[in-house]
Amino acid sequence: MRHIDLTYQTMLAEIGQRALDDAWTRDFPPTGRFVKVKVKERDYWYFDQPDGEGGQARKYVGRAEDPEIARRVHDFSRTKSDYRTRRRLVSSLTRDGGLQAADPTSGAIIGALAAAGLFRLRAVLVGTLAFGTYSGLLGVRLPSAAIMTADADFAQDYAVSAEVMDSLPPILELLQGVDPTFRAVPTLAAADTTAFVNQQGYRVEFLTTNRGKDEYLDKPAAMPALGGARAQPLRFMDFLIREPVRAVLLHGAGVSVLVPNPARYAIHKLIVASRRHADSVLKRDKDVMQAGILAEAMLETRRSADLAIAYSEAWERGSAWQDAIRGGVATLSDENKSFLRQCLETGGQEIGERVVLPF
Repeated sequence: MRHIDLTYQTMLAEIGQRALDDAWTRDFPPTGRFVKVKVKERDYWYFDQPDGEGGQARKYVGRAEDPEIARRVHDFSRTKSDYRTRRRLVSSLTRDGGLQAADPTSGAIIGALAAAGLFRLRAVLVGTLAFGTYSGLLGVRLPSAAIMTADADFAQDYAVSAEVMDSLPPILELLQGVDPTFRAVPTLAAADTTAFVNQQGYRVEFLTTNRGKDEYLDKPAAMPALGGARAQPLRFMDFLIREPVRAVLLHGAGVSVLVPNPARYAIHKLIVASRRHADSVLKRDKDVMQAGILAEAMLETRRSADLAIAYSEAWERGSAWQDAIRGGVATLSDENKSFLRQCLETGGQEIGERVVLPF
């Protein structure tokens, strides 16, 4: 597996920081002020600014104990946008550094939703577009075949959506601002929309965590923070989006996004691969390919402990999880099974725990 030159890794980290700074400045201009609000015995930061009609509009910022947010609130000031510089850096990374840029449609959609506050409201980019950002996080080049997609999936924890007391503008309006042909995917009830599609068949879907009862699985969940969209509850989603990490989507000047921890992503892909129906062979094969690539990458970049920790958490959730992991592992190639075995054994030694292998 070819490593990304350190120069390009440094450039990518710089873009990520600048993209986050720019998003912060855009979301929280100097005409407003930060206020601390107690919600259910926890302190949160909100941002108040004039609404143009003599009142105040309030935005959710984040938990008061988050050190990054606390630092930015303390140092609050408007910084000059360095958009052009970031565009040049992104161009260099994709032209000279060999990293894969997001396709224009995906980049435009994610950029628009990010600008509207989707990731500020703690939604997480999941699926293949998230996988594509791991090249920068891990410092390796990922095969282009594993990154190609024609959809964008986003997940938000059900409890988070209910508690932030803020919301995106209407999702359909945001998507139609990128492409007027976007429409809601028809359902039995118009209010149950969880997905949107454009004329070319590009699909945007919203997912959420299952609340523990099977009765919720087939019922789209109302998500107060998602601008009128509902979300499809899925098993295992809570594992995937727990403790997400910041990454950069290479589009335009770089888009700061939240994605699943790559170790959790790899284990989650093994789990869902085992549950794919016979008519989803292509999706299953892609799940397995991505899981195998990440096992190799994390072994190569000395992140075996991260994978071992995520794997152990999933394994300890019980027999149903163990059966699903075994089923996914059984579909790996012999080479990728070897990478996974080495990664888990090495990671187990590093964290001082005995890891029960799924072979």
